[in-house]
Amino acid sequence: MTSVSRRVAALACATLLYEVELACGGSSHQSKLVSASNVQSIAVNGGPSGNYANGLFTSVTVCVPGSSNCQNISGVLVDTGSFGLRLLSSALGPVGPSLSQQTDAAGNSVFECAQFVDSVVWGPVKTADVKMGTEIANSIPIEVIDSNTTPIPSNCKAIGPAEEDVSSLGANGILGIGFFLQDCGSACSVPGSSNPGFYYSCSGSSCQIAAESNSLQVQNPVGFFATDNNGVVLHLPAVTSGATVTGSLTFGIGTQNNNAINSQLIFRPDSFGNLKTTFKGQSYAGFLDSGSNGYFFVDSSSTGLPNCPSSQKGFYCPASPVNLSATNISGLSSNTVNFTVANAADLFAMNSGFAFPTLGGPDPATFDWGLPFFFGRKIYVAFEQRQTPAGGGPFWAY
Repeated sequence: MTSVSRRVAALACATLLYEVELACGGSSHQSKLVSASNVQSIAVNGGPSGNYANGLFTSVTVCVPGSSNCQNISGVLVDTGSFGLRLLSSALGPVGPSLSQQTDAAGNSVFECAQFVDSVVWGPVKTADVKMGTEIANSIPIEVIDSNTTPIPSNCKAIGPAEEDVSSLGANGILGIGFFLQDCGSACSVPGSSNPGFYYSCSGSSCQIAAESNSLQVQNPVGFFATDNNGVVLHLPAVTSGATVTGSLTFGIGTQNNNAINSQLIFRPDSFGNLKTTFKGQSYAGFLDSGSNGYFFVDSSSTGLPNCPSSQKGFYCPASPVNLSATNISGLSSNTVNFTVANAADLFAMNSGFAFPTLGGPDPATFDWGLPFFFGRKIYVAFEQRQTPAGGGPFWAY
């Protein structure tokens, strides 16, 4: 069996997402879910394509604002490394055309070129009610991934190929629940050459990069719930390779009995959205990212981990599992994490599931604590501009 890997970057904060696809099926492992209005299920189950390894998925309901015209969408990737909701037009079905198109002051349609390292997602910015569990974010901007209505501008297309269907995206959408409330922030709110070019004003097929105020940018929907809006808690059980895993996504931190924060270590990000991770005497920009499907870091030691052959390009393939450790540091918090990296080719050959807690690969610039880090842990993500019992966000805690 061969696998297809690809590497993408999260939106505003230069964090990285890594994704792999492979065909497999397997056993299940479930954590105990709390039956509460602020909890819903998340799962590592192969996703809508049925072949996504270490992809964490959930369901989202999108409605025409203030109406019962709704569509429930499963197979949405849960991503703590990006911000905002993006959904394939095909997944929205008949609700999609009924969502109001955002326009600028001149009446032109607003589109977004969400940029990744080697790809983009392009489509109109529309307004929707977003529901998860019994929580609702009313009338927020989302991105509808759709290049059929207005062609992708050349300067957006130059960044990389467009991921515009289940085959290329591996999901029906992306639920960005990292600690920022907008997907780009102040960088996209100013005109001129310093604007990174996420948002466009389009008249017909003619599109120009446009300044987009924070309030009109694609929003992190959890941050706009009426309650339980100061962060999220992700809880996945510890697993062995190959399992299909079910866990919980709890909205809010310290807002109900089921999301209390007590003795967890707090890690506050720097101005770039990262913490400090030390590994084998070197310091890296680190981050916790459920949208990455492995540990991604560089092992530059003389006995470093070997890269996989081309069929598993982007991952490590040691002859036998290697036990490693790295230390996360932020303020007064310090925690040494022990982890293991196994041969990706051997993992993918198992054909026994979708969860791989020992999957890793090279990244020369950062230390990406991807989904394997989340197995067996309860991870808190506190949002910017929101208060929690452990202080104001943003921060991670575990």
